[in-house]
This record gives sequence, C-alpha cells and structure tokens, in this order.
Amino acid sequence: MMKILVYIHAPAGTPSKGQRELLALAARLGDASAVLGGPADDAALAGLGAAGATAFYAAAGGLDADGLIAPAVSLLEAAVRASGASAVLLPNSVEGREIAARTAVRLDAGVITDAIDVDAELTVTKPVLAGSWTVKAQATRGPALITLKANSIEVPEATPAGGTTAPVHELEIGDTAPAARITATAPHTATGRPELSEARFVVAGGRGVDGDFGPVEDLADALGAAVGASRAATDAGWIDHSAQVGQTGTTVSPQLYISAGISGAIQQKAGMQTAKTIIAINKDPDAPVFEIADLGIVGDLATVLPQAAAEIRQRKG
Repeated sequence: MMKILVYIHAPAGTPSKGQRELLALAARLGDASAVLGGPADDAALAGLGAAGATAFYAAAGGLDADGLIAPAVSLLEAAVRASGASAVLLPNSVEGREIAARTAVRLDAGVITDAIDVDAELTVTKPVLAGSWTVKAQATRGPALITLKANSIEVPEATPAGGTTAPVHELEIGDTAPAARITATAPHTATGRPELSEARFVVAGGRGVDGDFGPVEDLADALGAAVGASRAATDAGWIDHSAQVGQTGTTVSPQLYISAGISGAIQQKAGMQTAKTIIAINKDPDAPVFEIADLGIVGDLATVLPQAAAEIRQRKG
C-alpha cells in the first residue's frame, strides 16, 4: 500500500474542512500520515486520526514558529525521506504551494498544483487556462508533491476517535535558522464568516459596488458565505487585499459563487471559474462574466442584492 503524507499547517482539536479533504483523499489512495506543521495536543491528534491519519510526523523540539517557510520545508523533506512516501498532499494556498515547490527542489521531485482529484496511479486532474480546460498530469520523478484545491473532495463521516492515539514520529531536522524572522503579528478582526479559500458559498464584489460593500456583506451573512472581491476593489482600498479572488489573489472553488459588479476579466475568471454554480449580477449585458455564468442578472446590484438577502432570510424563517 502506498504511503501518502498530508501536510497539516495548524493542527487543532477539530480539523478544518480543507484538512479533512486532504486526509480523505490520502486515505483513498493509500496509508495516510499527517506531517504536523505546528504543536498538536491529544485532541488535535484524535481529530486528525478520526479524519483518516494513521501516523504522525513532527519536528523534534517543535518548529520555529517565527521561521516562516524554511522549517516546514525541512520537516516535510525529513518526513518524506523517513516514510518513503509516494506522494505528499498540501493545501492549494500560497503557503502550501511554496512549501511544495521548495521541498520538491530538495527532493528532485515533481510538483503539481491546483489539483481537483488524484487517482490510484497518482494521475492528477486539474483545471488550466483559467479553468477553460481540464487536464490530467503525472509527476515523472520523485514523490509527487500535489496541492489540492478546497471543495474538491467529498468528505466522509469521520469515524469516532479510538482510545489509542496513532504514533508520533519525531524527526531531527537540523539547523533551520532562517534569513528572515517574523517580529510581530496582529490578528484580523473576526467576522464570523468562513475562510475564503474553503467556503462553500462566496459573494464577491467589484468595481460596481462603488466603494460600498454593505450589500455584498449583507447577502454573504444571509447565506453564511465568505466575502470576496476583485483586484479593482481591493486596489481601491474598499476592502482588504485578503478578500481578493483571482490570478493574483485567492483561488476558490465553492459550490456557489455570486459575482456582483465584476466585469469578469481573465484574471478574475482564473480564480473562480471552477465554482460549481456561478451567478453574475452586472448592469452591463455584455460583461464577460456572463459568458461563464450559470445564471445572469442584468441589473443594479444595490437593488438586486438586498432583495436576494431579504428573500433568503424570509425562507429561513
């Protein structure tokens, strides 16, 4: 049976949906083991075990939390060499892609990003050219390092955690002193909305909101959705850059993506075209976004969005 490693950046008592997707895919392919990129207590190990992990790898003495990416790369490299893994699965985040790339250089291995599925032969299915095509790819040497897009894998019901926790293999990763170090952090104000990269529903606003994201946020809250934005909106300072969806922002693949006041240029399409259902709202009937929308509404978002939010709340009771 193939050994499949899953990189877990921040273990917690209850694994996130993205982490459960990675472990579900790994368990489908072979024997799933988790590489712990942070401290994990018994509750976190039990949660990951219930999601499919049968063993764990961690850095002896822990990782340098202020060391940016370098310590995580060293840990993952050591885990691959110790386990003889055939593949490593990571989240398709900026951090996940960077860790995959750096580790691949050290292992002389292949990297495939933006995966939406992997079969038993480690053939990866992924969208390319802004989602216009779907291709299959395989790493030609070394263990395949694969980053998985969120909302791509059906997550089975977690099995109840057993009384015995899977073993934790502590690995010596040597001196990973970085050239740069984090000196201070400041948390963002919690909104109560889901993480953009993992959200099942996303409501995104663009230049058409004209500086007012109120209607977008109100509809998102009615749906339990994340809020996204186009680059034009974030560059204008109307919303934080962390909300940007697109080629130079976050790539999302939700069940439902609502585009409000966004023209749908190729850079935006690259970040959301693999959504299961796309609803577009725009005043311009010739906006490019209508070419990929499952449902298009020609109208003023300031009118359409509040009506939609009110109707949703009424139906929820």
